Amino acid sequence: MERKRGRPRNTEAKNAILKASYDLLLEMGFAAVTVEKIAEQAQVSKATIYKWWPNKAAVVMDGYLYAANARLPVPDTGSAKEDILIHAGTLAQFLSSREGKVITELIGEGQSDAGLAEAYRSRYFGPRRQEAWKLFEQGIDKGELKQELDIGSCIDLVYGPIFYRLLLTGGELGEESVRALVLLAFEGIEA
Repeated sequence: MERKRGRPRNTEAKNAILKASYDLLLEMGFAAVTVEKIAEQAQVSKATIYKWWPNKAAVVMDGYLYAANARLPVPDTGSAKEDILIHAGTLAQFLSSREGKVITELIGEGQSDAGLAEAYRSRYFGPRRQEAWKLFEQGIDKGELKQELDIGSCIDLVYGPIFYRLLLTGGELGEESVRALVLLAFEGIEA
């Protein structure tokens, strides 16, 4: 098998940029991170960053996801209910961590930065929502959930309270409280 030629430096540079943007985000917060600081820490030029990302928000979100995705695996227990319980619980646990609290900062900053809001919606929440969508579809296909479910509304029903507590009330996000919220939602959607 012939090995493809390419520039391995591109991968190394991208990884350095992603790591630098994540490290700076945790250290300084989104508002203080600049493309200049990312470039300096990653030891690349600003032009290199702009070659792959349209703006600071996009590179910071990708850096965040680069580091955070491994902490949010999609379960596959064979039961949609168990998978959604685990998925929601893992998300709540992550959002309660230092790394997860960054998302609340990004949501706050996104209220006055349309580019950041678009970046976290498309790069973070969109993929998480798609993961949940697949779990609900599997539950419908297996006959565990009602056939006529509006999956988008079900996702809002299950995951919305987590973000409500995280962003507004500061309410409990422990394993038992999240489990109780999800089980309450399941009372209306189980077959």
